[in-house]
Amino acid sequence: MPETSLGPDVQPENGVDRKAAAGRSRFSLDPENWPTRVLAPLGYWACTRLIMAAMVFSALSNHENANGEVHKLYQKWAHILGGGSYPIGDPTWQYPPGAAGVVLAPEAVPGTNYVQGFVIVTLLADLLVVSVLLRHGARPGRRLAGAWCWVLAMPLMLFIPYARYDIIVTMFAVLALMSLQRRPWLGGGIAALGAMVKVWPAFAVFGAPRGRDLRSVVVGFVASAAALTAICVLLFEGPFDFLNAQGNRGIEFESVPGSLLLIARHFGYEGGILYRYGSLEIVGPYVDTISKLMVLLTVAGFVWLLWWRIRARVFTPSTPADAAMAALLVFVTTSRVISPQYLIWLFGVGAVCLTFRCTTQRPVVVLLMAATALTSVEFPLFWQDVIAGNAGLGAVLVVRNVLLAAATLLSCVRLWRATASRAARSATVKSQ
Repeated sequence: MPETSLGPDVQPENGVDRKAAAGRSRFSLDPENWPTRVLAPLGYWACTRLIMAAMVFSALSNHENANGEVHKLYQKWAHILGGGSYPIGDPTWQYPPGAAGVVLAPEAVPGTNYVQGFVIVTLLADLLVVSVLLRHGARPGRRLAGAWCWVLAMPLMLFIPYARYDIIVTMFAVLALMSLQRRPWLGGGIAALGAMVKVWPAFAVFGAPRGRDLRSVVVGFVASAAALTAICVLLFEGPFDFLNAQGNRGIEFESVPGSLLLIARHFGYEGGILYRYGSLEIVGPYVDTISKLMVLLTVAGFVWLLWWRIRARVFTPSTPADAAMAALLVFVTTSRVISPQYLIWLFGVGAVCLTFRCTTQRPVVVLLMAATALTSVEFPLFWQDVIAGNAGLGAVLVVRNVLLAAATLLSCVRLWRATASRAARSATVKSQ
């Protein structure tokens, strides 16, 4: 059965000429010509990001939590990579070969130490994300809700967005999703670059409509991935050593099953917490069994996503972003590891969804806002108390994970109903 694409998400309003409206919506380089609705989120972005960046260095923050990972891990990796090798044998190095470019980027910032250069690189990636969301959101038929989502969500995580490299990874996913509609090959290529840094941006191309555009997406993705892999293999030794550390990971206590085991300790469960493979994991009875179960849930989730891909017939301009959100939530919720910075990924994709009027994911983003606020309570505000076994804070973590699970189910259900349900398929037939 042929599929139906509803075309560009541009609708004339109140009889206004479409070409004239498009002309007025062009993004001027002169700030004096920018409308208030664009200046407001930019102003909020500037104020909040100044505070967030200051928190990374502030004596009021716990220095170890604020920039310890950048200072101790990223800087160490950059030194090793500068010698022409990946951190071979380091169990904390769990990233694809393209991550070398991100880790080395702060070294190229003149006049700064590594931590300062890292914050500057991350700040520029953040600025690029909000600029792209504003530019696309200001077009006729689009919404600035995506830009507002991004600028409002990041401060909820305090200093975390500028103390991890996940904003840079999210930048690739946002650029890929924004490019798919007009330049499919470019969207595929950018998604591949992101996937070579931290796998999950590959989801950006999962919802691309079938046909010639999909072929362009695949060509762009494969070509970029192959080119970057070849460069990494030529420049560095041991580009695939990260696979060993990933395969050995257990149940991290912030994950969905990990948080339940954390609470179970108050009811006689004999498990403990141990630092392994770069995170704090639950060790004790049933952990191996639960770990295997989570892998099976991940496989089952992606089998469902592939079934959706086969059954989907209605592809609107928001479908690639909506599908990426559903796939990413399945990936995060069924993972053996959930770190606070994973919320940055979700909000990047969610912000793209909200730039489209036809998106199915608005209520999903609302649940993610609540989950993010609870995440900051757990880390960094009361991190040590959670580890020490505080029952109330453990319950906060469980509620956060319940919200993530609810967001996952809601995202998948709404995506299916809009694109692959019997009603959607019937509507497609009637429109032909």
